[in-house]
Amino acid sequence: MRNAYTIHRPVVNDYLVRERDRRRLWNLGAVFLILAPIALAFGLFTWLRLQVLDTGYAIGKKESELHELLRRESQLRVEASYLASPALVEEKATEDLRMAPPEPGQVLFYPGGS
Repeated sequence: MRNAYTIHRPVVNDYLVRERDRRRLWNLGAVFLILAPIALAFGLFTWLRLQVLDTGYAIGKKESELHELLRRESQLRVEASYLASPALVEEKATEDLRMAPPEPGQVLFYPGGS
């Protein structure tokens, strides 16, 4: 939209050429050389911290597994000692398997045995 106060003139700037600023590239390089080691150190610190956390979680998981296995081992030892008791073995033999103590004529002795 044109109004009475503006005058439209074509812009003629074909003769203008942008000059490269060589200091800008050096400044950008200097900033990169300063910030790159800082970013690298921060990234390394973050990575190490994450590794420590992961290792801690893995250790905690293994410790809980160890405690569970130790508890299960203790439970199985108690059960094994109960099942190996002579009274229980004799009871199972007589009731379940219908075994009886041998008669005196059923026992054979080996003459050469000591």
